[in-house]
Amino acid sequence: MIQIHPTAIIDPLAEIDTNVTIGPYAIVQSDVCIGSGTTIGPYTTIERYVTIGADCQISQYAAVGGVPQDLKFDGEKTYLRIGRGTIIREFVTINRGTEFGGGITEVGEENYLMAYTHIAHDCKTGKQVILANNSTLAGHIVLGDNVTVGGLVAIHQFVQIGDFAYIGGKSAVVKDIPPYVIAAGDRATLHGLNNVGLKRHKFPKSTLQQLKKAYRIVFRIGLTVKQASERVKAQVEQIPEVKNFMNFIVESNRGVTR
Repeated sequence: MIQIHPTAIIDPLAEIDTNVTIGPYAIVQSDVCIGSGTTIGPYTTIERYVTIGADCQISQYAAVGGVPQDLKFDGEKTYLRIGRGTIIREFVTINRGTEFGGGITEVGEENYLMAYTHIAHDCKTGKQVILANNSTLAGHIVLGDNVTVGGLVAIHQFVQIGDFAYIGGKSAVVKDIPPYVIAAGDRATLHGLNNVGLKRHKFPKSTLQQLKKAYRIVFRIGLTVKQASERVKAQVEQIPEVKNFMNFIVESNRGVTR
């Protein structure tokens, strides 16, 4: 059963699935698709070309699908897609993509976006990403799965953050952050593996040991990326996590945080 408050403004061309709840004074524009079981809070605005997956929760005053804050944007038809089970808290802002950046902003499944966070145009987040209060993603940023970003963090455009990385609060991130690590500071620097997070996700002890060996080779003995890559291949077991760690570093365009 769809429940729409009488004060909400819903465009007739919006597609609303079953069991959706839309609160007072919410606005849903045309060319919007809302999945089953999703709740839209009071005073929230869902702008055009937005697809919201099933079982999402969007709190009051969120602004979803706004025009990109990019001077290159010229009114072209671009999109925002939000994955199933994502929670969007109060005053969050998410912009749709630009033609230059591929035309789409993508928020993954089961993300938790805390109050006042901002996701700019053409960003992509993986599954189960957490953005704490006031964290800000500039344009074209890519976050892997299970990334956690602390409060008041600012991430520079085009930066990539690897799977299971943790960014400490009040950090300024200007280079790529490899998977499985902790980074913090202005400008952010690495502080070892994200051991607590990896243990919470039940990574085996043997996997942590191999990642620790790879981390030491890459970041602790002064090797170039090429030298470190060769040594890791020779001295560390090539489990999937080590390969993911090294591939991210070798393929980084911006250069990785040290």
